[in-house]
Amino acid sequence: MKDLDAIRADIDEIDRQIVRLYEERMALTSEVAEYKIVTGRQVFDKEREQSKLDNLTGMASSDFTAAGIRELFEQIMTMSRKRQYQLLTEHGVTTDVGFVPMEGREDASSRIVFQGVEGAYSQQAMMEYFGADCNGRPVRTWKDAMEAIKNGDADYAVLPIENSSAGIVSENYDLLVEYDNYIVGEQIIGIDHVLLGLPEAQLTDISCVYSHPQALMQCSEYLFSHPDWDKISLKNTAMAAKKIKEEGIPSQAAIASRITADIYGLEILDRGISDNSNNSTRFIIVSGRPVYHDKAGHISLCFEIADKSGSLYHTLSHFIYNGLN
Repeated sequence: MKDLDAIRADIDEIDRQIVRLYEERMALTSEVAEYKIVTGRQVFDKEREQSKLDNLTGMASSDFTAAGIRELFEQIMTMSRKRQYQLLTEHGVTTDVGFVPMEGREDASSRIVFQGVEGAYSQQAMMEYFGADCNGRPVRTWKDAMEAIKNGDADYAVLPIENSSAGIVSENYDLLVEYDNYIVGEQIIGIDHVLLGLPEAQLTDISCVYSHPQALMQCSEYLFSHPDWDKISLKNTAMAAKKIKEEGIPSQAAIASRITADIYGLEILDRGISDNSNNSTRFIIVSGRPVYHDKAGHISLCFEIADKSGSLYHTLSHFIYNGLN
């Protein structure tokens, strides 16, 4: 049996050869890129790559090494393509994706929609992003907000996309796929839920609580301590507060923001009811135009991949190669 240090020395020597050969191969990649710049050929040649992978795996001595060789050369070919794209970009050969940079924030005449009624967290996010005097109006549903942009009735929509404790707002992810709209900004606001009731109501009177499904989830521990309460979902926390006020039933309460208490003349029956005191929601600013802020620091992508092994792995490798977090 060979000594471990001797085995490692042999591995080191083979690794040196692999590095040298890899660099030689990548140098040839530059020559391929130069040829494609002159001839206008596409970087990705799927049939060529598949044929080469089949030939390489056919040289393997076992199924185990064949799988490893395929994975290794898939990565080598992927890195080769990425280098070709970099070189093409350096020579001004790029694909126009149609996005136009914007300087500064939107002007005061911009028409903005948010889902819900006055006092909704979406309205708060809108005012923090666009300013207190912005030209905003409510719509009934998130889909209505997307429709308003699509039909040219609004320039921007404000939609919740993710909560720090309850997770993603899946309905809005679906709408982003359904509509040809673009995320141009974001606004994160702290969520401070309170329990609201009529001025004459007492906590002991409550038997039914209304709120948005995520707000109910975000206060699950508090609600669990009141198992006799009915929990009913509505489209918006502010809608819940408005319902309590309009129906005037002392046994009904709403989970909503503090500002809705003043807007609808309700009493705060209990505070600090969120499971997480650092609860926050990320809202996205959506536009129908392919624009981006010149000082933007985030990229939002939506894409579909093939339903087969390795699809996500190969897609994510582009993020790694380009140093994206």
